[in-house]
Amino acid sequence: MPDLDLRKLRYFLVVAEELNYGRAAERLHIAQPVLSRQIAALEHELGVTLFDRSKRGTTMTEVGALLVDDARALLHTASALQRRAKTAGRTEDHLTVGFMPGLMITAAIRELRAQHPDLVVDVVRTGWDTQVELLRDGTLDASFVRLPIAGRGLTVVPLFTEPRVVVLPAGHPMLAQDTVTIDDLGLLDLLQDPDAVPEWRDAAASARPTALSIDRAGLPLAHSVEEKLEHVAGGRGIVILPESTALFYTRPDVDHRHIDDLRHGAVALAFEATNTSPMLAELADIATRLFDRTPVPHR
Repeated sequence: MPDLDLRKLRYFLVVAEELNYGRAAERLHIAQPVLSRQIAALEHELGVTLFDRSKRGTTMTEVGALLVDDARALLHTASALQRRAKTAGRTEDHLTVGFMPGLMITAAIRELRAQHPDLVVDVVRTGWDTQVELLRDGTLDASFVRLPIAGRGLTVVPLFTEPRVVVLPAGHPMLAQDTVTIDDLGLLDLLQDPDAVPEWRDAAASARPTALSIDRAGLPLAHSVEEKLEHVAGGRGIVILPESTALFYTRPDVDHRHIDDLRHGAVALAFEATNTSPMLAELADIATRLFDRTPVPHR
């Protein structure tokens, strides 16, 4: 059997996500016939049929569906290997630090560099799905994270807590209130994974009759804060964000209110427990001191 071509696996995953060769080709920036040939070649190499194509469209075979998770895992491992190779030669005078949207880490980085003039610090914006992943695969030396995280094998230094707020479209009747409760939001559509805000999920389950049970089929798929706020402004639903994120992304067509009975979110600095670099310990000391005296402003 010939060695697997990672490029063909990437093509396979995009077709699996789109179930449409035309849209998949557009995403990959290649011609549709080229994509078809690459998938056919992959099927030949594996000795299986991955997709069924008919006049009604493209569907995945049972074998294809079984291979999706394996293909993702293989590509992730390959990407991690490439990143680790690039960072293997990183010296003590270089750090890469991640941060979640809304977190202002400039002062901490500036002070660390003032104490170490030869230090080069790169910063990387992360997301909920990548804030720990990029630590574990070696892309980041440290990351300013929003809890909770899977912290096994990490040193996690708590920094501060802050309220979480609901973001509503401008003119929404609920903005007439100074604050809201989580029960107030149960009948509004959340443009996030309900498991990310289990308190809303429980409130929605209690507030909605069976006919109005939580159904995300008609809701827009949004990944970034910017996309979520666009949908909020358009009246598609609400999002629940840390207050610092809502303040950072201020815009005239949305506004936010504190949620009185929702537990605060927490922010921490995380890095691999096996990384004993004095520079990381110093960054942790600086961040702890700076964030302790600069709490997030309340509305």
